[in-house]
Amino acid sequence: MDKRIAITGKPGVGKSTVCRNIVEHLTCTYGGMVSADIRVEGERVGFGIMDISTKEQGILAHKDGHGPCVGKYNVNLDDLNNIGVNSIKNALSYDLVVIDEIAPMEFKSKEFIQIVEKALDSCKNMLVVLHQKSNHPLAQRIREKFEIYTVTEDNRESIVAVIVNRIKK
Repeated sequence: MDKRIAITGKPGVGKSTVCRNIVEHLTCTYGGMVSADIRVEGERVGFGIMDISTKEQGILAHKDGHGPCVGKYNVNLDDLNNIGVNSIKNALSYDLVVIDEIAPMEFKSKEFIQIVEKALDSCKNMLVVLHQKSNHPLAQRIREKFEIYTVTEDNRESIVAVIVNRIKK
């Protein structure tokens, strides 16, 4: 259980991109969820979510959505629970559980919190993207138990190889 890595950093610095680039270089089996911006004419209007294994996609949150509000976005609990939570549940059978991102939007789902806690309680290796400032108990638990790598504009290219090498050890 020694490979538990959290990627953090300021909003928009490229944490999700770093996460996706890391998994592209891995030879172990992995599953879980990744998220990405939804942009219209260059403006971020929401966040998408994708199951790494099945490639099923949905909307995590959107400005024009319905559901609990986080900032200017409404969290889509249906897709978060049906795609995100299920992707993590299925990832527990792989070598590495990937979760992008553990943040205030995802904390709106009790099911999400429960499945992440289950993954933390397992012996699984994990790679997670962690909201930099969240003080949610789950975020605090990850900060205490994981190796933390902070992505910056200066290191976001080089940090991929550093983390890939750490996971492959």
